[in-house]
Amino acid sequence: MSKPAVFFDRDGVINIDTGFVGQIERFEFIDGVKESLSFLKEKGYYLILVTNQSGIARGKYTEDDFHALSNFMQEKLGDSAFFDKIYFCPHHPDAPLEQYKKVCSCRKPNSGMFLKAISDLDIDVDNSIMIGDHASDLIAAQKANIKTNVLVGNHIDSEKELVSNILIFKSLKDFVSNYKGFIK
Repeated sequence: MSKPAVFFDRDGVINIDTGFVGQIERFEFIDGVKESLSFLKEKGYYLILVTNQSGIARGKYTEDDFHALSNFMQEKLGDSAFFDKIYFCPHHPDAPLEQYKKVCSCRKPNSGMFLKAISDLDIDVDNSIMIGDHASDLIAAQKANIKTNVLVGNHIDSEKELVSNILIFKSLKDFVSNYKGFIK
């Protein structure tokens, strides 16, 4: 039986975005994230991370660094708030590292990571949600037929006009606190 998911971008939604966060020592959760994820998990949603990681393609950190950071993040979130699946795109069309230089279907605003998750987990798309801090996050979700899209974070003013049919909240914590009636 299919189950809905909440999809999340990482940098700027889950952790403070200081630019190319690829090492554990640079990772810091945004206030209220663990409690918000726990609430959504308790409500029966899959929690899915879908994140562009062009820092890999740019040589800022490695795929191993990304996996180590993801494991650290999952451990800190614990049993009540961990991500059910983590999808990432290490590619960039202008990457200096040749093995990552490509135009791909997984890099947002393309929907490849969403489509993979939907297939892997038999996700109920009609009742799923995307929470991101850039228009490209929400455009990718809309291409995968996710209708509820939430813009949060530091880029609201510059990004809100780039995508239509979205909800706007200051943060993930703000969305969960103020929109509990919407969450199934």
